[in-house]
Amino acid sequence: MNLKSSNLTMLVDFYELTMAHGYFENGMKDQIAYFDMFFRRVPERGGFAIMAGLEQLIDYLKNLHFTDEDIEFLRRKNMFSDAFLDYLKNFEFACDIYAIPEGTPIFPNEPILTVRGPIIQAQFIETMVLLSINHQSLIATKANRIVRAAEGRPVMEFGSRRAQGAQGAILGARASYIGGCIGTACTITDRDYQVPSLGTMAHSWVQTFDTEYDAFKKYAELYPENCVLLVDTYNTLKQGVLNAIKVFKEVLIPKGHRPGGIRIDSGDAAYLSKKARKLLDEAGLEDCKIVISNSLDEYIIRDLIIQKAPIDSFGVGERLITSKAEPVFGGVYKIVAVEKEGAMIPKIKISNNIEKITNPGYKQVYRLFERETNKAIADVITLADEIIDDNHPYTIFDPEHTWKRKTIENFYAKPLLIPIFLNGKQVYNSPSLEEIVAYSKEQINTLWEEVLRFEHPHQYYVDLSKNLWTLKTDLLEKYSK
Repeated sequence: MNLKSSNLTMLVDFYELTMAHGYFENGMKDQIAYFDMFFRRVPERGGFAIMAGLEQLIDYLKNLHFTDEDIEFLRRKNMFSDAFLDYLKNFEFACDIYAIPEGTPIFPNEPILTVRGPIIQAQFIETMVLLSINHQSLIATKANRIVRAAEGRPVMEFGSRRAQGAQGAILGARASYIGGCIGTACTITDRDYQVPSLGTMAHSWVQTFDTEYDAFKKYAELYPENCVLLVDTYNTLKQGVLNAIKVFKEVLIPKGHRPGGIRIDSGDAAYLSKKARKLLDEAGLEDCKIVISNSLDEYIIRDLIIQKAPIDSFGVGERLITSKAEPVFGGVYKIVAVEKEGAMIPKIKISNNIEKITNPGYKQVYRLFERETNKAIADVITLADEIIDDNHPYTIFDPEHTWKRKTIENFYAKPLLIPIFLNGKQVYNSPSLEEIVAYSKEQINTLWEEVLRFEHPHQYYVDLSKNLWTLKTDLLEKYSK
């Protein structure tokens, strides 16, 4: 499966097509509309999420076209006019897209992607916008939680076999790398995205040989440069670790190689790693690493570290690749404005549930940083034509409790939404994955430690500019009468 070259145009909710046909038949195909993607809550009640999946969305949009087979399939539905099908056959993407770059920390209710263009097109791409950004942002966010729990110890993504399908495995591995993992067990992600593929052996390798020692010996002879042996097939401490030590001393060290490590995939990781460390050290193998796998997550890893388990790295599978504790990133895609006769008409979605009330209009997001520390103070959602002048003090306020105010000085403001497509043409050069990883680490370091807590993190401020707050308030009053 080559995701980069696949034509996924028809990976779309069917109502996008029925609405597109309706717009077309009502003479609205050239109506300009604005849509925002945003999310309402950080998974697992964390302090922030990580933007990911933009590169795959770009690939999709660059390859957006309807094949003859697509047109014939839709014709057989007997729901669409010939004129509409001809429009699809000659489809040319013509939208503007602005997005927050991959690897950036993102927060609830702020636009992380904005689409402006003909309403048929802006509406049609909803499914892939959400699919691309929701999935990888979820996995990148979960991976970063796990990586931070490991406190500098390497974390490897081992979840391919538990992912929800091939795309979940491949792009989940990519997202986990953005989140801070050092590599993946998913080989195709190495081939296609240059995420380092890692792995040693399974229990079946050990069981295939007459003895555990024979299995270790043959493996060490094949891979002397990076020999990590799985020691828990039979008895971890009485057999596995001792056989590993014997092979390291008989096969590797005499030929000038040092042992890569041992891996423990079952049992009490704290107890076994402490006992294994003692055996290894007594054998003079202080540099032999201990790798732990087996249904890990950030909480188990944190507890192992608190217990001073001498673990050097972690392999994390199902609870990472599926974000098992909360497997949905709740990004949504909502219309926020239309253009009529050259004027922009803001739109708002109203609900009895306050968190579901949208922020209307065409917008920008600014991140405000302290000049002295480069720490992020707050995000401010503004109207697109507003500029936050960081040469003067700026007052932020809580959008719901407006008496909560703070005037900021000695700061700088950075706009987060940048152009990706203009009039359907890509104007953004996607950075390499390594550049995204480095950028993400740098940006996460701008957040205060209080925001990084796993439990009860400090709520990062996402405020509205006065102009946007006034527009929203006026619309709420208008539609509540």
